[in-house]
Amino acid sequence: MDFLAVGDLVVDAFIRLKDARVHCNINDESCEICMRWGDKIPFESSTIVPAVGNSANAAVAAARLGLSSGLRAYVGADQWGAQCLASLAADQVNTDFVEKQNGKKTNYHYVLWFEGQRTILVKHETFDYAVPAVAEPPAWLYLSSLSENSLPYHSTWIEYLQKNPGVKLAFQPGTYQMKFGKEALAAVYQRAHIVFCNKEEAERILGIEPTQDAKALLTQMKALGPKIVVITDDVRGATAVDEENNFWFIPRYPDPRPPYEITGAGDAFASTTVAALQLGKDLQTALMWGATNASAVLQEIGAQKGLLKREQLEHNLANPPAPFAVRPL
Repeated sequence: MDFLAVGDLVVDAFIRLKDARVHCNINDESCEICMRWGDKIPFESSTIVPAVGNSANAAVAAARLGLSSGLRAYVGADQWGAQCLASLAADQVNTDFVEKQNGKKTNYHYVLWFEGQRTILVKHETFDYAVPAVAEPPAWLYLSSLSENSLPYHSTWIEYLQKNPGVKLAFQPGTYQMKFGKEALAAVYQRAHIVFCNKEEAERILGIEPTQDAKALLTQMKALGPKIVVITDDVRGATAVDEENNFWFIPRYPDPRPPYEITGAGDAFASTTVAALQLGKDLQTALMWGATNASAVLQEIGAQKGLLKREQLEHNLANPPAPFAVRPL
């Protein structure tokens, strides 16, 4: 395989709200969604999207771009697990490493979608994690969100990577991986070829106060050990530091339409960047690929519907509605 993603598999149930309010602090840095307490609240629609989650989204993105892609994940012996497997197979993702565990439930999350934002109610099942027998090492291992009992699982994957030094590691930390702390996952950061996170996540990983110094943030993240670091910052685009310590800025793809639903845009950006690197693109071009695919995801509901095939991505990249290019930071 070109690309083996490792992480939890999820079913997302989108509930589009129409009767809610958002309250923010004076700087719009902290916002809360509010609904009437103890009442019946009408909603606009509900949509169930199977086989998502950071790593599943990455595996699908890579497959649609033409890479041989697989996923290591777990499902329960239930209808949702079966639907997840069918959805992945339809996208030509190798499911040989998706394990069904009896007595467990497939992860099922609720996405409260209001206007252009969403809040996700999450509950991770506790699976019995183990590294599978992989006959032929992949070119890339893409590691992302796992549950709170997964810390030993990271160590076993590091052992696998030590035995297979030719495998490049991409790391997109999830919630619990950030909670574990950078010290507990020091070996993961040190082994990573590339790490992706957003600005707030980088500050949380490093344990520092909010900063506007993008170069300092990239430098501190790179000091953890990865060769390349990419930090996204919502509508402000993304920044990166490469192996030679060159700093780059990539704007958001200039889609003239406002986002429809934002779930999965970060996954699309990160996984598409890795896929482009595997396809032989340099980092600057790979970042443009990532931003272009993320823009397409923003125009659809859920994390995977908008993911592009290679021909359409290259068309969009060659025909942006406004100037679009990477520049030095």
